Amino acid sequence: MQYRENKAGEPISLLGYGCMRFTKNGNNIDIDKAEKEVMAAIAAGVNYFDTAYLYPGNEVAVGEIIARNHCREKINIATKLPQYLIKKASAIDRYFDEELKRLQTDYVDYYLMHMLTDVAAWEKLKRLGIEEWIAGKKASGQIRHIGFSFHGNTEKFLEILDAYDWDFCQIQYNYMDETTQAGRVGLQAAAKKGIPVIIMEPLRGGRLVELLPERAKEMIAQHPKKRSAAEWAFRWLMEQPEVTCVLSGMNSMEMVTENVRIASEVSVGEFSDEDREMIEQIKAEINRTIKVNCTACQYCMPCPKGVDIPGTFRCYNEIYTEGSKKAARHEYLQTTILQKNRKDAYQCVDCGKCEQHCPQHLSIRKHLKEARKELLPLHYRIGVKIVRLFKFW
Repeated sequence: MQYRENKAGEPISLLGYGCMRFTKNGNNIDIDKAEKEVMAAIAAGVNYFDTAYLYPGNEVAVGEIIARNHCREKINIATKLPQYLIKKASAIDRYFDEELKRLQTDYVDYYLMHMLTDVAAWEKLKRLGIEEWIAGKKASGQIRHIGFSFHGNTEKFLEILDAYDWDFCQIQYNYMDETTQAGRVGLQAAAKKGIPVIIMEPLRGGRLVELLPERAKEMIAQHPKKRSAAEWAFRWLMEQPEVTCVLSGMNSMEMVTENVRIASEVSVGEFSDEDREMIEQIKAEINRTIKVNCTACQYCMPCPKGVDIPGTFRCYNEIYTEGSKKAARHEYLQTTILQKNRKDAYQCVDCGKCEQHCPQHLSIRKHLKEARKELLPLHYRIGVKIVRLFKFW
């Protein structure tokens, strides 16, 4: 495992563990499976583990795994204050204390203001005394490094970057987001200020692997370097010296093994002109086919009416990336409609709650209407009524 440094010169593993995507059995995290994967990553040198208050059951699972294996001092825990839920100063301590309890620890190594989108959100926190609160927690040792995670445009990122003396930041960045979100400009601006940058969504929620267009998959398979789609994406990130740590939502031993290998082998500046051209060709294929730029981050969930928003968009995109309406429609029926509690896009009541939380700023309601036309044509809807009438599930 290779390491890069934080502002204090302490090592951060180039590969970080994004805990949001632990395997679930129904609504519950499969903690025994997650434990094996986490401990394999720690044994391989991964020392940065990212979770958040908002991820259902996630902090509890991380805390339980660490307590079972007595490995707290071997790792850095990063978690996040749900700043968008904060209405009064007392709530800051309430959320933080709850997170410590969930994580079974008395300190957090890397604490983030979760999903800042503009300076106004930070100014609201300042009015509630967040700067004094941070100073007190750092003095007591309960927080060792303070940062923020960001979803928005480059201009707003630069404003937030200059609004406080941050110890680190976390951005969405991958070869499809090079000029969107904080982008390469934001990455380099943070590095210039000496602020470590943690990368989230390196594979865009798996889309840069599972949902690649068939032509892109063929290009990767035929390339003489024999890299997987994930390896192309990770190497593109890790070869950039401004990148401190790349988070991966690993939920299999195969993922852990491959990603550790990549983070151990990659070198700064290794990409050739031919490598960059390969990435550009993959991007062109993706842009030609993709319909909705959903990363399946789940921030839009839960829907008040139970709509599986990420699942809907995944199936909708598959019509175009996989070139098969039949397969995508069959999957959609099985996963959303033919369930006791319907999860399909026709349950949407246009309330807009989802759009308030979407980091990609997608027009979710508009896209849901488009998706349901493609996924549920009239003859499918008639069949669904019959199925539900006789409760065939």
